[in-house]
Amino acid sequence: MHAGFSTLADFEALLRDLPAPDAEAARAARARDAQLTKPPGSLGRLEEIAHWYCGWRGEARAQVRAPQVIVFAGNHGVVAQGVSAFPAEVTAQMVANFQAGGAAVNQLALAAGARMDVCALDLDRPTGDISTGPAMTEAEVIAALRAGWEAVAPETDLLVVGEMGIGNTTSAAAIALALFGGVAGDWTGCGTGIDAAGLDRKTQAVARAVTVNHGATDGLAVLRCLGGRELAAMAGAILRARMMRVPVLLDGFICTAAAACLEVAQPGALDHTLAGHVSAEPGHARLLDRLCKAPLLSLGLRLGEGSGGVLAMGVVHSALACHSGMATFAEAGVAEG
Repeated sequence: MHAGFSTLADFEALLRDLPAPDAEAARAARARDAQLTKPPGSLGRLEEIAHWYCGWRGEARAQVRAPQVIVFAGNHGVVAQGVSAFPAEVTAQMVANFQAGGAAVNQLALAAGARMDVCALDLDRPTGDISTGPAMTEAEVIAALRAGWEAVAPETDLLVVGEMGIGNTTSAAAIALALFGGVAGDWTGCGTGIDAAGLDRKTQAVARAVTVNHGATDGLAVLRCLGGRELAAMAGAILRARMMRVPVLLDGFICTAAAACLEVAQPGALDHTLAGHVSAEPGHARLLDRLCKAPLLSLGLRLGEGSGGVLAMGVVHSALACHSGMATFAEAGVAEG
């Protein structure tokens, strides 16, 4: 599935011409919902999720048949600033664990009945240290965006993108600060579990990164200068899903930061997404508020990998099972109130 862009200008052009949901399918889904054997509104957000999903898939009685989870991995030069409790070598070690089926997200994807793919991006070549300059050249960010775009399977009808990359909460915090302002401490958390001194180093690195890359003001420039290959790949996959009218469940802070670059570049770019969960990373709830995304779950997760998004797949499965599988009053021979 080859990407339809080779420059950031091409990518921006795609963002300006995004497909919309099928209004007739969404209307028909709401009409069906009104006839189901339940009081109106009694399934709460499950009803909204069903209407949203049906609209994007163009089916009034849609079902989730081919969910996909993609975990992207990349390494970050900013790790040299002492921002993580783990060394960069852990990224490659965890990729091997994903490929062997031994990580948490593997188990969650299995439980959700989802296909899982792993995409490692130049792990032997970390991005530039964002605290001293840009993370990526245009060619590098395009390569990562294309990798994400091409990783989405043609049959996919519900997508979660996750990540692995030591140092990537630093990148996400810098992106959030550059896009939405405030101070570095508003967006910077303990990530993998650094101590107070480590958090101070990390916060200072985030602040320096935004200062040094002050010329990055639009969403895609922020992604290039402050992101990582795995963040750019997630953004590429999310845009590809939009072009395919595939609903997406956003994972945690890092995934949401990558997605936010698309929304800032083109308002409405995330209309095909829901927030799968709100994580324990302190900047995530603030970032979801800025994007007007109400999370489906709040379980105190801070693992990454796509884990919260995959858990939320069960909510979407359940919403569609009720919507498409329930009998109407007429079918069940039940008198309407």
